[in-house]
Amino acid sequence: MKRIRVMLVGESWFSESSHFKGFDHFSSGYYETGQEHMRKALEADGEIEYMHLPGHLAGESFPTSMEELSKYDVVILSDIGANSLLLSQGVFVEGKTSVNRLQLIREWVQNGGALCMCGGYLSFAGIQASAKYFRTPIEEVLPVDIYTFDDRIETPEGTTIQVLDPVHPIIKNIPKQWPILLGYQEAPLKKDAHLILETGYGHPLLATMEYGKGRSLVWMSDIGPHWCPKKFVEWEGYRLMWQNAMHWLAKR
Repeated sequence: MKRIRVMLVGESWFSESSHFKGFDHFSSGYYETGQEHMRKALEADGEIEYMHLPGHLAGESFPTSMEELSKYDVVILSDIGANSLLLSQGVFVEGKTSVNRLQLIREWVQNGGALCMCGGYLSFAGIQASAKYFRTPIEEVLPVDIYTFDDRIETPEGTTIQVLDPVHPIIKNIPKQWPILLGYQEAPLKKDAHLILETGYGHPLLATMEYGKGRSLVWMSDIGPHWCPKKFVEWEGYRLMWQNAMHWLAKR
């Protein structure tokens, strides 16, 4: 059987530090990704073919045609703002027209593709609303509406997870005791969506929806620390949930 082709877009960043040591000072920089736990979970499933497109490469490398995008069964957007997909170099630097990739994703899902959005400081509305997926074609596809303001819910005290549909294929065979989360994003559930998990504060956490011939899924927390603690990503249920999710999204 043909493997499920999954592309995770985002989950990368550059950081710069300034060091002051008496009279002298210097700066240092480094590059990091937050996709390692997801990568390990999906690559452990022999039926899944996983690829990562870092956020800083998405502007030039994310597909710009239906033919290119249709090579994938599932696209995961995680911690990457809408501008990274909207503003290629040709648009932003050279002032040329280009394909609206948010519209392309919507059409792709409508034709049978599968979209997943995971939470993060640059997902959904995002920190200071800078991810800005509200009022875009992506919002139409997702199981939740997106607020027009900073939608983060920080829970340093930890929030529990409530299972609402224990027989759903995405969470089947997962232990009943879920580890806590340290944060997530708040968004209202659409009337046509199906809620599988919610946080201890009564907000949607894992939800799905049928859109045209395709499917969509939201995981309102992160795929790694800090919101998704080490205990969670090392828990067996983390691997099972994401493997099951890819199979459900791809209708396999």
